This record gives sequence, C-alpha cells and structure tokens, in this order.
Amino acid sequence: MQGLELVREKQKHRWEHFEHRADIGIRGFGATKEQAFEQAAVALTAVITEPEKVDPQQEVKITLRICEDETLLVDWLNSLVYEMATRKMLFGRFEVHIDKQHLNAAAWGEKTDVKKHQPTVEVKAATYTALTVRQAHDQTWVAQCVVDV
Repeated sequence: MQGLELVREKQKHRWEHFEHRADIGIRGFGATKEQAFEQAAVALTAVITEPEKVDPQQEVKITLRICEDETLLVDWLNSLVYEMATRKMLFGRFEVHIDKQHLNAAAWGEKTDVKKHQPTVEVKAATYTALTVRQAHDQTWVAQCVVDV
C-alpha cells in the first residue's frame, strides 16, 4: 500500500501549461500550497527552456510579505521573472516555505547559456488572468495564472 500512496503523492506534485490566446498559462500542483507554488515556478521555467537543463549552481533567496494567496502567487512568480532578468539566470529548482507573515523561498539555477538552454521566449510577467490558488476536491493544491510572453 505504501507504493500506491507514493504514486498518488507524486501525481499531486507536478506542473503543466494550459492554452490561452496569445500568452501561456502555467499551473502547479502539490500536496501542499508550497509545493504548488514550487511547481508553478517550474512551469514558469518550462515556458522558457526545459527545466532539467538548468543546473542548480547558484542559490537566490526570495522573501515576500504574506497577502492573499492569489496575489502572493503573482508576486512570487514576478520575483522570479525579475531575478531571471537582472541576474541573467534561469532557475530549475525551488523551495517555498509559507508562514503567517512571509513567503521564504530559494531558487537554484545558473547563468543563461543560449547554446545549452535554447530559450524559446522571454516571460515578461505573471498576470492576474486565470489566477487561482485553491485546494481541489482531492485535497491537491492548484496554483495557476497566465504569463505574458
């Protein structure tokens, strides 16, 4: 029975893209809200490149003040967009902790290498379009929005 529970847990911990007119929707799933935020960040990277191509060489810490879940998701993703743009980096691994007052996170990545990463687009911002952070009927957390490319 433990193997089946592990498979179910892994199914909850994933990401995907969804279609939206000119932009791209990103969606993260997790057993916790933190995992859903982490997976939404992986989906963000996957808009640009294959996350597996990004080596976790450098850690960048991000701290945000807590606000409603939806705004926090947009702030989290836009913080990553900012860090990618100013540091000229891509991130492939994320860790998020949320307490009553702060989102404390770490993103690991490396300098963008056009040959290695073959970036397809530049993400300009996370938006409020199709924005939701919720717990589904199966108790899986879902964090999603549309990103402007």
